[in-house]
Formats: sequence, structure tokens, C-alpha cells
Amino acid sequence: MSMTGNELFVKALQKEGIDYLFAYPGGYAIDIFDELYKQDSIQVILPRHEQGLIHAADGYARATGRTGVCLVTSGPGATNLVTGIATANYDSVPLVCFTGQVPTNLIGNDAFQEVDIVGITRGICKYAVTVRDRKDLGRIIKEAFYIANSGKKGPVLIDLPKDIMLQEGDEQYPKEVHIRGYKPSSGVHMGQLKKAMTMMKEAKKPLFLMGGGVNIGRANETALALAETTRIPVITTIMGKGSIPTGHELYVGNVGMHGCYAANRAISECDLLFSIGTRFNDRITGKIDEFAKNAKIVHVDIDAASISRNIQVDIPIVADAKDAMEAMLKHIKCCEHKEWLDEIADWKNAHPLDMDQNKGITPQKIVQCINEQFEEGIFVTDVGQHQMWVTQYLEMDEKKQLLTSGGLGTMGYGFPASLGAKFAYPGKPVVCVSGDGGMQMNIQEMATAVAYGLPVIICIFNNSYLGMVRQWQQLFYDKRYSSTCTRRRKTCSANCKGPGKNCPEYTPNFVKLAESYGAYGMRVEKEEDMAGAFQFAKGNTDAPTILEFIIDSDELVLPMVQGGKPLHNMILDC
Repeated sequence: MSMTGNELFVKALQKEGIDYLFAYPGGYAIDIFDELYKQDSIQVILPRHEQGLIHAADGYARATGRTGVCLVTSGPGATNLVTGIATANYDSVPLVCFTGQVPTNLIGNDAFQEVDIVGITRGICKYAVTVRDRKDLGRIIKEAFYIANSGKKGPVLIDLPKDIMLQEGDEQYPKEVHIRGYKPSSGVHMGQLKKAMTMMKEAKKPLFLMGGGVNIGRANETALALAETTRIPVITTIMGKGSIPTGHELYVGNVGMHGCYAANRAISECDLLFSIGTRFNDRITGKIDEFAKNAKIVHVDIDAASISRNIQVDIPIVADAKDAMEAMLKHIKCCEHKEWLDEIADWKNAHPLDMDQNKGITPQKIVQCINEQFEEGIFVTDVGQHQMWVTQYLEMDEKKQLLTSGGLGTMGYGFPASLGAKFAYPGKPVVCVSGDGGMQMNIQEMATAVAYGLPVIICIFNNSYLGMVRQWQQLFYDKRYSSTCTRRRKTCSANCKGPGKNCPEYTPNFVKLAESYGAYGMRVEKEEDMAGAFQFAKGNTDAPTILEFIIDSDELVLPMVQGGKPLHNMILDC
């Protein structure tokens, strides 16, 4: 028996157990959509823009650990995925992205809505291919799902020419894959691991640095067991936040450009840095020559190419984070590092994360209110100052998840990703924290949220600026706020140094905007109204709610390490 490529496509998704397909139709994908119309096991979600669509699939994947799947048409539909593919690639998120394509006889002819999407995305995904023969379709789809969610996870793109999808062919969908040349790492090199554990026993000031690999690998319980067994303090990257509960006595804080004082001092003075699931990007290393210069470095990572790429390590271990930690737990014995822990505690007490409590609404107070209002849930950020405040002040434990764009730093990510998380877990609270700038990058997805009845709570930190860039301009560019004021009009002074009494009204009015979509909105300008605002939002169970918090434009994310400076050189106050 034979079937068309479109029929096999639907069968393949069903065999892979796909429940949600984030998809936007178009001329060269219309036949696939017609086939999807005939079935009811896969829910096809129609966002309002392809970038929102792929971030939603990304949020679904991060929340569940499963592979996110999306489908768009050719040309602009495909290129609108590019930012989302790069976002997922940097953060090791498993996605399979299907793109419609012009018929094979038109490829290369500048046909209507034709782009070489495989060529465009090859450098930002694990694998990209155009299906050029109907007989290869099932195999390629099977391989795509395997590649996306094995080894170092990431996005895969499959380009589907219209004529291939219309051709009749084999109905069989493979049960297994055999990919020549693709052998994701498995197991743990025990010789290297034992060397690392010997080094650990001898260290006086050992430190765990846990990154996104711990969260991606669902290795949080193992990470906690390892920390408690070894009594070694833990610092995290923003992607690794939540590796162990933030209230745990061994948790120090985030490290890096906006890391806490104690974490940055600890990494600068430790004698053994045991890094798990992070690739040492420049946001956490600061000046490379000064990074952990007193320490021997052990690096556990699933991606061999990440080891010693940015920081030269002493013991490389290519392994999945969970596998490596479970292997260690079988051999390691309890240790004690009281003097080292006391030294770190002194740093935490001397320089805690703290903002001026006399200013009314501050970002810290908003996040603290979120901590008080939500015992569990999925918390999604956009990118900018609010992202750093959330990663500094959000309390995390096993009942909470944090989703954020770490590697690429994609503005516009947060809101659509929160919708993907809500589709995955409709019974859990999903709170999106965004800036006023980032929120407007994919604001059209309010229509999606309303259409599907997704009661996501959106907290907008509105400071009328592109805040993180403004912070750099304030600190390092003599307050020359070039193109960062979102209230600016052509009548404003060219040399404006900050907001004043005569500033124009902010555009848009987020409350009215939410209401125009059929959602809820509330502006919060007083500290005493914050808790009530969250209660209002929690009571809205049929549609999203925007809570617009008006904050001071001069609020800074501190501590801060200037780019290229060593981590111990922190700006603590201004």
C-alpha cells in the first residue's frame, strides 16, 4: 500500500507521539495542512507570526523535555524561523522544524517564495536537509527526531518540496535509525572521573559550577544529592539556575556579569572548579586570563566541542550531566569544607543581593511578590534587565521551572515561549516576565493566547527604556541615551539625559492593548497594590492578564562586571 508524502508526514508525527504542532500555513505547505485537517490526534496551534510559533514550540520543549515541532511554508515563513532556530541551538533545545518548499524543478530558479533555508540555517542547527526523493521522507523524519533529542540536543530543519509531498510512495515509517557518522556520546569515562574525584578530595576550596545542561538533562535531584554528599558549594549560570534549590545552604548564587558578589568571589578564589553542563561563555568568564586562575578545572559536558573551547581545562569529561553525577555518587564519600563555606557565607552577608527598599515599586519587590504568590509554576522571561532581576531574585525549588533565552539573548522570546509552556501544562501557573521593549516584539501572540484561552500572567517591567542598553549607556557612555528611550518623540531634546516631567505619554497603553485583544490588564504603580494585582490575574482563568508595573528608569542591575573585566572587579553601587 502506498500513500502520499503528506499522508506519511502526518503518520510520522503520530508515531512520534506529537500532541502539539505549532504551525502557520502557506502556499507550499497547504497540502500538509489539508492532511492535518483530516485527523484529530495532533492539535495544530496557529500562532500569529512564525517567530512566535517557533518560540512557543521552544517553550513547550523546555517545559516538557520533549521535542517541540513546528511547520511553516517556504520563503518568508521559513526565514521567520531563523531567530528561533538560533535561540534553540544556543540553549540546546530539541526542535524539529518543517518548512514547505517550492517543487524540486523550481529550486534554484528564484521561484515565488523560494529561499535556500537549508543553506541559511545550516550553521545554526544540528542538521538541515531538503528531501529530494519521496522514498527518503520517512527515514529523514525519523532521523530528525533522533538527532534533535540525542547527544547535545538542538534544532533540526527538514525542507519539504511540494512535489515530493504529493508523490505516492512507501507507507512505512521506520522504527529505528541508523545514521552513519552520527554517534552521540554515551556513558562516562570512569578513568577521567576518578581523577576528578581524587582532585576533589584534595581540594580545600572546591566549587561546583552548574549550567543549563543540568536542567536540560532533568538532573536536578542528582545535582542536589551530589552537592549534599560532597558538601561542596554550588554556583550557577542563569541557564543552570534551579539546579539545586536556591534556598539551600550550599547554594551561593549566579555567577558572571550580573552574578552575586559571593559567587563571583568564590569562582575567583576556589582551588577546584567542577563545571557541569556549561560552556563557559563570555557572560560568565569575564576576563579569561583572570577566570578561576587559582583553580584546577574539571569540565563535564555532553558536547566534546565545548570542552576547552573558551577555557582550558585540566580534566575533560564528555558525558551527559546526569550520567556523570550519578557515576560520581557511586564512588564519592562525604566531605566537609567548613572554613570554605564560612568564607563564602561571610561574602554573602557582607554583600547580599539587595535594592533600595525605600523607592516604592522596585524590580526586587515585584519578584519577591511573585515568590510569595506562587509556590509552584513555570516562570518565563524575555531578555534584558528584567531577565537578570528574575535570575537574581526568583526563588527556585523542585516545584518551579525557569525558561529563558540564555545563549542568544533573544528579545521577543518570553511571551510566546510562555504560551508553549502553558499548552504543555495547562494546570500549572505560567508567569511571563518581560520588559516593555521585548513584550512589543511579539505582542501579536496575545491573539493566540486569547484564541486558545491561555491564562498566562504577563508581568511587564515598564521603565520606558530598552533598559539593559540604557544601563550600559548610563555607566559607560556618559548618559548618551542613543535610541533607547521608548517614549521619545521628534520634539524631544537631542541631548536628553533622562526622563522628566514633560516626557510624552508612553505608547502603547498596555492595559488598553490587552483589553483590545480580549485579555485583561492592570497598571500597578504602588507597592501596596502588587499582591492584589496578582490575585486579580490569578482569578482570570479564561484569558491572559497583563500586569504593567511602572518602575524607575534609573534602576540598575547590580552587581555588574563590565565586559572584558575580571569577575572580582564588580560594580556594586552607583
